[in-house]
Amino acid sequence: MDDTHQFVEKLHETQKKDKQNKRRQGRGDSGENAGQKLPGKQHSTNK
Repeated sequence: MDDTHQFVEKLHETQKKDKQNKRRQGRGDSGENAGQKLPGKQHSTNK
């Protein structure tokens, strides 16, 4: 019984962290700015 409770607590914590990370990365599925953030430039093509 205690193991189940710990599993559920860890699951909820993981889901909360995932939601926060999505919001920070601009990939959240809610809000008015969802999906509008473009990825940063990784490498320059000028040599």
